Amino acid sequence: MTHALKSSFAKAALLLFTLVAVSGCNAYSRIASIGSEPPLSKIENPVSERNYQPVSLPMPRPEPVIQQANSLWRPGSRAFFKDQRANRIGDILTVVVEISDKAKLKNKTTTTRDASETANTTALLGLESQLAKVLPEAVNPASLADLGSAHSVTGSGEVDRDETIEMEIAAIVTQILPNGNMVISGRQEVRVNFESRDLYVTGVVRPEDISSANTIESSKIAEARVAYGGRGHLTDVQQARYGQQLFDIIFPF
Repeated sequence: MTHALKSSFAKAALLLFTLVAVSGCNAYSRIASIGSEPPLSKIENPVSERNYQPVSLPMPRPEPVIQQANSLWRPGSRAFFKDQRANRIGDILTVVVEISDKAKLKNKTTTTRDASETANTTALLGLESQLAKVLPEAVNPASLADLGSAHSVTGSGEVDRDETIEMEIAAIVTQILPNGNMVISGRQEVRVNFESRDLYVTGVVRPEDISSANTIESSKIAEARVAYGGRGHLTDVQQARYGQQLFDIIFPF
């Protein structure tokens, strides 16, 4: 056994031992917690975590504070009589996503074509007699060519779709366009066990379409992009394997 082969076996054995050790620790912790409630995590400072990263989002420009004499309120303060609707970069508004999509299509196509061609050469500048010398038994000038073709195509397709999405998501104003319209973007992730549900909304809204409760309907968002999907073990099981997807793409029939 060569040195390289021995080194490969040693690496494989080390990897196998590591996997067994990790799975063993997991199994031990699961066995130890049988009959007990799941332990709760301790309250810790999230800033001190190893993978902590500060959030960087679009923010409005700071406004100068103007002090007014004999006044209880200052400009820009959030008072009872101020419009609380989002109107600046960094403001938050609630998007009410209500999508009810229903479509039913049924198509059927049938095509049939039949063609036949027959040709004979009984006289060809006197050369037809020379064909008998070359092919004395295989050539019949009266039936020199006979072509025929038949083509038939039948196709049918049916689409019956019914989708309904109802949820709310908070979005952030990321840009103010020259005409006053606002670009918003919102993302929400919810993880339950080993499955994650992701919701993403972005688009352009008009300030006058925002209600007094600082909400806007998804139907009033221009260039709306709404994505709702999942990630995790269940989603992976519902998808075809990569090899099967590749085979479906390259297989011509």
